[in-house]
Amino acid sequence: MKKLLLLIVLLLMITGAFAEDEEDKGSLTNVGQPAPVFSVTSIEGVRYDVEQLRGNIVLINFFATWCRPCMAEMPELEKRIWQRFQGKDFIVLAIGREHTNKELKKFKRRKKYTFPIAPDPNRKVYSLFAEKYIPRNFLIDKQGKIIFQSIGFEKAEFKELINTIENVLQ
Repeated sequence: MKKLLLLIVLLLMITGAFAEDEEDKGSLTNVGQPAPVFSVTSIEGVRYDVEQLRGNIVLINFFATWCRPCMAEMPELEKRIWQRFQGKDFIVLAIGREHTNKELKKFKRRKKYTFPIAPDPNRKVYSLFAEKYIPRNFLIDKQGKIIFQSIGFEKAEFKELINTIENVLQ
């Protein structure tokens, strides 16, 4: 009986470890490393080149309009981050994974978001950061290094993101 119980515990531990590795596997970046180099054009026609944004704190948010956690996060991004920190050497760049310019223009108009949104219809930019899972946030410091990254939307982790922004902007 003890051997069976031990076997079950070991199997649960191994399965849990694999599940954790599976989530980590989706990430292609780590905190402390330089952000991948890319450029996108927002739905308003403004080109954003991550290298030219150095000297600013940049929050890159990957989302999709069909993603329920993304849609829960976006109003918080607007209200608690963008409205609070814009104009303070801080930029939010939301990137619509697998979305076209046309889709995102309609989405932004309907939702009344004011932060920049850019399409990534073929996951070209997203694939520099991750293989799967959204929403994702990447906070990049003034030197171009990733200082925070997250997967999904949880209130505690979102608060940690806000605290990190506050600290680096002081």
